[in-house]
Amino acid sequence: MSDTPGTPRGGSRGTSPGTSRRPRRPAKPYRRPQKDPVRILAFEALRAVDERDAYANLVLPPLLRKAREKGDFDGRDAALATELVYGTLRRQGTYDAVLSACVDRPLREVDPPVLDVLSLGAHQLLGTRIPSHAAVSATVELARVVLGDGRAKFVNAVLRKVAQDDLDGWIARVAPPYDDDPEDHLAVVHSHPRWVVSALWDSLGGDREGIERLLAADNDRPEVTLVARPGRATTEELLAEEAAVAGRWSPYAVRLTEGGEPGAVPAVREGRAGVQDEGSQLVALALAAAPVEGPDRLWLDGCAGPGGKAALLGALAAERGAALVASEKQPHRAGLVARALAGNPGPYQVVTADGTRPPWRPGTFDRVLVDVPCTGLGALRRRPEARWRRRPEDLDGFAPLQRGLLRMALESVRVGGVVGYATCSPHLAETRAVVSDMLKQVPGADLIDARPLLPGVPDLGDGPDVQLWPHLHGTDAMYLALIRRTG
Repeated sequence: MSDTPGTPRGGSRGTSPGTSRRPRRPAKPYRRPQKDPVRILAFEALRAVDERDAYANLVLPPLLRKAREKGDFDGRDAALATELVYGTLRRQGTYDAVLSACVDRPLREVDPPVLDVLSLGAHQLLGTRIPSHAAVSATVELARVVLGDGRAKFVNAVLRKVAQDDLDGWIARVAPPYDDDPEDHLAVVHSHPRWVVSALWDSLGGDREGIERLLAADNDRPEVTLVARPGRATTEELLAEEAAVAGRWSPYAVRLTEGGEPGAVPAVREGRAGVQDEGSQLVALALAAAPVEGPDRLWLDGCAGPGGKAALLGALAAERGAALVASEKQPHRAGLVARALAGNPGPYQVVTADGTRPPWRPGTFDRVLVDVPCTGLGALRRRPEARWRRRPEDLDGFAPLQRGLLRMALESVRVGGVVGYATCSPHLAETRAVVSDMLKQVPGADLIDARPLLPGVPDLGDGPDVQLWPHLHGTDAMYLALIRRTG
């Protein structure tokens, strides 16, 4: 049968005889997307973290500085951009679980730039006080700018599903019950990979309350902590800064409770003070306070880059008339060490050398610190993206280097001197396992109790080594073992 005259081929209905045709509504004029400098900058930072394996704490400051120079940003804009970037990275695991429930295909099949926009939107909806309609609208506008109108429709549809519940409601839906799978439950609730949850729990010990507090602390925004380098700056000078308070444990620490730009502090700009976590300060102070037998004239920082501990050790050594040798394998990091030590009140030398094959003779030094390369699981507050990059197999890659550096340190210190082995990871494979192995292999080396050398610091465990924790001490999860060379 042929088509009825007047009926379109597509089968749609025409007008009936005797009726007038309705006039078509005029098409809406195309509206260009509104560019939001804050969210565009946050998106650019997330793309750099994803594409280049960059760290947000290195990527974000120059982006913010450029935006301020262009006049696009004020202080509130910078604070929002910072919250969007770090908040999204810290809660990425939780948001991925929520987005998986709202997307009709596996997240690995979603283009990474689209997923970054969705994650930014999820954080605004579930992790901030931005009203839902504003969060969706602003994120869709961002998608139109950076992804195009087509994919912006997809973003809009997904975020409208996300907006149907709050964070607690979503966690109840997407996290497995604690009693069925404790590690997986905590991984979703606190946004850590399951293997990291398990490793931290093994090191911390204890019950559910302790591990929940630790994981929650990893997702808190850390304060900026400064160090007044002895002989070059004082805490009183730093405490004159706005919203500055004394550190909890280190006599040289000052905390900026409202964040801010450390480079704007004159003492920091001039190199007389620096940015240094209080846990890192305590490691240097404990090594400097450890009693040695005999002379105390020459100290070594065997893994000195980027220079924070070296600058503090150099200043402490200068007060006693001792000299510091700071060794770093990577030339560009050795340059950072030299910059940190510039102006040190006492003698020092920066050496570019492989710490496992050092150019100095055995038994040269009175004190040696090796803060060895590690997975960085103790600094997840500051580098939240590290939790998603690390894999359990990374431990095998670090293990020979960590043992080689500790062996070098034990060979480099003289009899009666002290070695400090430190890591910014609480993983047992990077802390006690390394120390235990080396003590078995190197004769004439004994652990000494580090706890009395951190006066006033509570909750240091049974010793003789020390593990600091974000939720107990407000520091990175630094580990320290002090070893005396006895023969």
